[in-house]
Amino acid sequence: MHQQGRLKEAQAIYEDILKSDPKQLDALHLLGIIAAQSKHFQNAADLIAKAIAIEPENSAFYYNQGIVLKELKQLEAAVVSYDRAIAIKPDYAEAYYNRGIALKELRQLEAAVDSYDRAIMIKPDYAEVYSNRGIALQELNQPDAAIVSYNRAITIKPDYAGAYSNRGLALLELKQLDAAIASFDRAISIKPNFSEAYYNRGIAFKELKQPEAAIANYDCAIAIKPDHAEAFFNRGNALRDLKQLESAIASYDRAIAIKPDFAEAYWNKSLALLLGGDFKNGLPLYEWRWKKGDAGKRRRSFSQPLWLGNELLKGKSILIHSEQGLGDTIQFCRYVPRLVDAGANVLFAPQVPLLGLMKKLGTNLIIVDENDPTLQFDFHAPLLSLPLAFKTNLTNIPSPTPYLYSDENRMNLWKKKISVGGFKIGICWHGGPSKIDTGRSLPVNNFYRLSKLKNVQLISLQKGEGVSQLRDLRLDMKIETLDESFDSGPDAFMDTAAVMKLCDLVITSDTAAAHLAGALGVPVWVALKFVPDWRWMLDRDDSPWYPTMQLFRQRSDGDWKGLFSEIEQSVKQLFGENVA
Repeated sequence: MHQQGRLKEAQAIYEDILKSDPKQLDALHLLGIIAAQSKHFQNAADLIAKAIAIEPENSAFYYNQGIVLKELKQLEAAVVSYDRAIAIKPDYAEAYYNRGIALKELRQLEAAVDSYDRAIMIKPDYAEVYSNRGIALQELNQPDAAIVSYNRAITIKPDYAGAYSNRGLALLELKQLDAAIASFDRAISIKPNFSEAYYNRGIAFKELKQPEAAIANYDCAIAIKPDHAEAFFNRGNALRDLKQLESAIASYDRAIAIKPDFAEAYWNKSLALLLGGDFKNGLPLYEWRWKKGDAGKRRRSFSQPLWLGNELLKGKSILIHSEQGLGDTIQFCRYVPRLVDAGANVLFAPQVPLLGLMKKLGTNLIIVDENDPTLQFDFHAPLLSLPLAFKTNLTNIPSPTPYLYSDENRMNLWKKKISVGGFKIGICWHGGPSKIDTGRSLPVNNFYRLSKLKNVQLISLQKGEGVSQLRDLRLDMKIETLDESFDSGPDAFMDTAAVMKLCDLVITSDTAAAHLAGALGVPVWVALKFVPDWRWMLDRDDSPWYPTMQLFRQRSDGDWKGLFSEIEQSVKQLFGENVA
């Protein structure tokens, strides 16, 4: 009856046996297995423990105890049980396999791989071990080795849908997107109701910048598994990439309804709301950034309370600390003088490279090092929480321009170094190497046609990433580069600010340079990807953050050529027949 799946009938018989013989080993053990099959794991553990107490040298009892303890999330204890099973039965391949699974969940990945290897030595045709071994290798950042392991699993078991799907993920990690999709296709052909394979194929299509195909696959995953929160989440991301913000928000809401603590879904919902200009609903959700998986890299801990605008600050001291990129600090430092206006004693702790620039932010505020243990203050706030604290909307963004200033001495110095004559356009084309920069940077050769305009002088403001592109310019393309002293000291952007003030115009991709030019009140044009960062919103050519800024947008994903054609025409209109 047990083998036929008639669990209740089998359970009744086992219980009858135990009434007459409470120490009947098989009845105790098998009743424990029925309890596990019925997901009554604690009862299962108790029954199997009784069997072990009677016969402590039975490897199967320890093996099944390990499985039950793993289900109870008692992973260390599960490993001990598998070890005991193996000590009794050294060729117990299944125990090594399940021991590897428990070690993997304990994040002891090297030990897990070793346990899988031992299982394979005993049972070389163990397909499931090869597949799980691949998962562990992938998490050890060894995708190539993982693929070898998945391939071995598939060779042993050609209809192993899970191995095909996992191999697809490893190929995805290696950016072999077409091969990844082919692997997901094979998984789905074997197992048409494989929700996870559809979901993973959706991710591959998103990486291929095919959001419609990605959405179709997420929809298939959801149809099979209606509580697939991650599929709703990524579906929202794909809809956002199509600028379908209302549908994206609805998809994030579905993810949140399934998984109420889904920090990334709240966060991405906030970005979609802000991208659409809904600051009232978007800014409160923006605080979910502190609950995301990467929050620990940026979050500061203080014993003093967080200030989000609810307490009066007159006569109080507050520490404002930076949290994200240099451009974010340049953009949102505009709120710091408002705290001074509110009567607070303001301690401002920007990133160290910005100390020189921020000293010109305003009077009656103190620039400090946030790691100084002697600092005394009543409240603290991360810089990017200030828009929420001040109840920011599209009509009340503080945008006095300029609110940052260049150094006159540096301006005089660079005025002597820059070539005389022509309309000076400072250019910047590349941001930092972080993931968030994906799609925002652009090749410097997009400025080629501008460089050929009469009386136009392009001046490179680029530092760090992207400078190497200057070595590969077309032979007839000229960009003036500044000497090695340009922003070479400890204070970032001080020379950049001086040169920007000497330019007639700045043209830049979405980098810190855009924010600096805007904060200085310099005329600045920003080249934006199809769906830009939330602060630039959608479908407008101006910015409420910076009065001197004009926005140029891709008309389709990746279309820098069309965008720069618009910029070229606008340069001609700005400078007239002098550049034609």
